[in-house]
Amino acid sequence: SGPGPGSGPGSWAATACVVTGASRGFGRSLARLLAPQLGPGSALLLLARSADALGELASELQAGTTGNDPGNDPGNDPGSDSGSGPGLRVQCVAADLGCEEGLRRASAALRELLQDPTFGRLLLVNNAGSLGDISKSFLDFTDLQEINTYFSFNISSALCLTSVALGAFGARPGCSRTVVNISSLCAREPFPSWALYCAAKAARDMVFRVLALEQPQLRVLSYAPGPLDTDMQLLARTRTGDPGMRQHFQRMQEQGQLIDSSVSAQKLLQLLKEDSFPSGAHVDFYDI
Repeated sequence: SGPGPGSGPGSWAATACVVTGASRGFGRSLARLLAPQLGPGSALLLLARSADALGELASELQAGTTGNDPGNDPGNDPGSDSGSGPGLRVQCVAADLGCEEGLRRASAALRELLQDPTFGRLLLVNNAGSLGDISKSFLDFTDLQEINTYFSFNISSALCLTSVALGAFGARPGCSRTVVNISSLCAREPFPSWALYCAAKAARDMVFRVLALEQPQLRVLSYAPGPLDTDMQLLARTRTGDPGMRQHFQRMQEQGQLIDSSVSAQKLLQLLKEDSFPSGAHVDFYDI
């Protein structure tokens, strides 16, 4: 599908864009696609645990050598001029959102960035997440700390960061604010061995549905990117305790049914450009 209405670098002028879990996988692909859309006066804040991977991505985006993120071409043409708009500020914060110190550091960076009154648009993408110990079944989860640590990273940090971002940005007249929650089919369907992941994804969807209801002037979207060909999917087909699930993921990989991150990120970008989804909606890759 072609670019939606109002596409092109100028359409997202003076945007404050924040992507969590940006150092690899879907978050990285999305950041590479978003950068060229951000017009003059924009800033892109990238959050993840790995400082090195974030630094590499930031250098690439700052140099403007990205744009289409073709899935079959891991390299970039340094001479490409399809990259980010002139003067895009790319900022990295290496922080573990699963611990209080990391969340504090991320929140401080958000507050500092978003108090800038020149931004006319906020786009926050809550992408950071983890599978948890998928070698375990429901009956293996008896350690309260393990469970709480998982939910702290996968639910609480997204709730906190979103609240901080919206508070820092404020309700500016004539400005648009969009919050994206990277969801999953697991928010809707139970998967054996994936109790923590399914619970967290379902909880996150509901948290953001409540936000959409409370703040009707916001745009809120839960996007399920489909079965992506990422490190997480590798874990799914090698570590999942349930043999049926493990074989299911192995078959998907063997039959070429996994989706390239950049292909799914392109669909999300399309949804954001068209901006016609009902606020609070759960939209799946296969629905588009």
